[in-house]
Amino acid sequence: MQLRVRVPATVANLGPGFDCLALALDLANEFVIDTEAEPGVEVAGEGHGELPEDGTNLVFRSITYLAGELGGGLPAFRLSCTNGIPVQRGLGSSASAVVGGILLADRLLGADLSPERLLEVAVDLEGHPDNVAACLYGGLALVYLSVAGWRAEALDPSPALRPVVLIPEAERLPTEDARRVLPRSLPFADAAFNAGRSALAVLALTTRPELLAEALEDRLHQSYRLPLIPGARALFEDLRGRGFAVCLAGSGPSLMAFEQDGRTVQDLGPGWRVLRPRIDRRGATVGGKE
Repeated sequence: MQLRVRVPATVANLGPGFDCLALALDLANEFVIDTEAEPGVEVAGEGHGELPEDGTNLVFRSITYLAGELGGGLPAFRLSCTNGIPVQRGLGSSASAVVGGILLADRLLGADLSPERLLEVAVDLEGHPDNVAACLYGGLALVYLSVAGWRAEALDPSPALRPVVLIPEAERLPTEDARRVLPRSLPFADAAFNAGRSALAVLALTTRPELLAEALEDRLHQSYRLPLIPGARALFEDLRGRGFAVCLAGSGPSLMAFEQDGRTVQDLGPGWRVLRPRIDRRGATVGGKE
């Protein structure tokens, strides 16, 4: 049996939507398991030579984790990872690995878990509900913690959105470091500011994109994280000063801006990758053959 899953990149937080908003992008990792091939793990593309090619690989661990939760036995298999999502750049590479792994295990074992249960398992493994929800559902994901656990609503992004992802080649920011600099408490005024901007961001991302520049303003996390990545900070401030809607991609170091009104982000020269992916509206997809 061979199974294949395609999992999109995701940008979480989206300015004020800390831990609750994420957007899926048409930039993807593809994972294949083959139960008839020689067992092992191989990685190609982004992260080759850096990501593990053994049982510690996150996709592999996610497959075995769900199998353990379900009490099902796994056949021997070969896992092939072809990665299009840059690693440690704030684009959801770890979320893609977790989502891809649990979807492969779900299909391999015939569990047919509900979307809600898949989301819960993914959050247990990855810890970021916004990223994994956007991976699973595509489009714009809004996540919240209910009395029954994590839940997500899939929203339809405006067709006018033109995201551009700006990736610094020389800067990385592990999520743990980005979390460590956040304050334990915030002024009430900042919390109220972000509540308003989060609501505005949902409106801007779905039906009123002309509001994006203001809607992506934030007082919860970006000002604490940007000093850790000076190159990205300088570009962020330049783009904001020129009226672009821009935010950190996740916890950084990448940025995501939106090109509007005929204005485009100019070539940034050496040291930057500039990508213009479409929005992924399908989410993760699984296919294969017996």
